[in-house]
Amino acid sequence: MRPLGVLLLLLAATPAAAQTSGVELFPRFDFRLGMEHLVDEDPRFVWDARFGGELDFIDFGRGRATFAAEYEVVLGDEFRIFDPNQGNYTLAGSLSARLRAVEVAGVFHHVSRHLNDRPKRQAIDWNMAGARVRGTFGRGRSTLDTRVDVRGVVQRSYVDYRWELDAAARGEVRLTPRAAAVVAGGVRVLGVDGTRDRATQYGARGEGGVRLEGPAAAVELFVAAERRIDPYQLEFATGSWVTAGFRLVSR
Repeated sequence: MRPLGVLLLLLAATPAAAQTSGVELFPRFDFRLGMEHLVDEDPRFVWDARFGGELDFIDFGRGRATFAAEYEVVLGDEFRIFDPNQGNYTLAGSLSARLRAVEVAGVFHHVSRHLNDRPKRQAIDWNMAGARVRGTFGRGRSTLDTRVDVRGVVQRSYVDYRWELDAAARGEVRLTPRAAAVVAGGVRVLGVDGTRDRATQYGARGEGGVRLEGPAAAVELFVAAERRIDPYQLEFATGSWVTAGFRLVSR
């Protein structure tokens, strides 16, 4: 319930300008669902599926209040062909202000990780609070979306995390009115407290593909390479793999 309480506090702190004309309630909702096949020798990592969405509760012109949620399931083939072994939840709330070409936001970020079809009594989760800077830039047929999050841990269970830098960029080049080439990448830097006998952790992901659009939704087909921090929640290590997959997104 902690993420919900923080989100309510963020909404309560919405500026008085939100009561003036031009305010919109629920002006935007984005939904996504995707799955990718992982090329890895570890039988715990064969498929990675995610679904979630992002909702703007209120847009008051100079900023907005947003809630985002995502569920991830990781499947291997240890005991059966499709063997789910992880279920991970991410919840986030933000309150932003638009400053010329960029948007600056305060962010609350919660992650909870669970084992599927396997025993686990130890809670594995963490809460972070921090700031986000986001910008969208366009020229001709090309657009570039960028985002940088800097967060500090305010509560944690089991993990050794202290702070996180999470940066991502996504570029699109319009090929036809219904198709675009897409390139995306991200970097994650995770500060730790030294209790697990390891230094600062680094993760990264890069992907490329195409986006095909219909009247109400779009599909993205992509290949990617990724280095992930702590891919299995009970182990403190990194994993690397190449993937191919698809992503359904609302327009």
